[in-house]
Amino acid sequence: MEKKQDIRALNLEQIMAWLESKGEKAFRARQVYEWLWKKSAVSFSDMTNLSLEVRELLEAHFQINAVKVADFQISRDRTIKNAFKLYDGNVVEGVLIPTDTRMTACISSQVGCSLTCKFCATGKMERLRNLSADEIYDQVVLIRNQAEKTYHTPLTNIVYMGMGEPLLNYKNVIESVAKITSPEGLGMSPQRITVSTAGVAKMIMKLGDDNVRFNLALSLHAANDAKRSLIMPINESNSLDALADALNYFFEKTGSRVTFEYIVFKDFNDQIEDAQDLVAYCRRVCAKVNIIEYNPIGDGEFKQTTEARLKAFSDHLEKNGIIVNVRRSRGKDIDAACGQLANKNKAAANP
Repeated sequence: MEKKQDIRALNLEQIMAWLESKGEKAFRARQVYEWLWKKSAVSFSDMTNLSLEVRELLEAHFQINAVKVADFQISRDRTIKNAFKLYDGNVVEGVLIPTDTRMTACISSQVGCSLTCKFCATGKMERLRNLSADEIYDQVVLIRNQAEKTYHTPLTNIVYMGMGEPLLNYKNVIESVAKITSPEGLGMSPQRITVSTAGVAKMIMKLGDDNVRFNLALSLHAANDAKRSLIMPINESNSLDALADALNYFFEKTGSRVTFEYIVFKDFNDQIEDAQDLVAYCRRVCAKVNIIEYNPIGDGEFKQTTEARLKAFSDHLEKNGIIVNVRRSRGKDIDAACGQLANKNKAAANP
């Protein structure tokens, strides 16, 4: 029996050529494409402006490998963590983060991660595979529907800050952004999308060459090489000097200022001298800083800094003219906060 192909792996021209080869009118392809990417159809039976004959023809030759919500948890602060089951049984996590001013979808780009950052639960998992563009797109659709159904509020922002390193799945991440932002897709503004990277200098420069319109964030967490390499092995091959060059190239090409994400760990990177290192690095790169609370992942290796040190750290940055935002963690009670995604729920444990 012929193995069915995922129709979403085809572009519009390929769908058009296939339908014409079956004796169908070319305009049917645009109808199918609209159902797939604008209306987010998950079955051919949903495509009600196509004849039953065309729907059955599509069903006989193609499938839609739709992502499903296998399980979810709601935090005391209204954050919702989802276990998304993929067509092959693998599971990734995505989070809806509601605040007074925005509804943000935090989505994954890989099953697991290969970067082994010491403070991140996902980094302790094996990287099994990259997500396809449609699997990334589906997470946004499912979280958007969740925001509208649960909180009666539209989705406003998307952050690629879930499981995986987006720039090590470059092609599919870029394609997913295109589907999410295109008028033929979800029509969201690229300015509402932020892609976060642990720092792959070569691919940051490629973002500049491709003149992307979304926002870029760098998980920095230490502004000297010795400390950063201790907690982020990727720094050994992508030093702070290399990243500064890449980020400046990105800024020259796109005009978009990067955001440095900086988790403050007690007695590791929360001293005034660490803040001075960060000020110096910010003067090399056009950047603003998000200071993030550390969210424990159960191994006891790192601890959250004190409120007094956090305030002294952020005050030092502001005093030196750095734009700073202290980001309070959401969803900690359900392991949905930054760095905690590790497929701990029942659906993930038993795919």
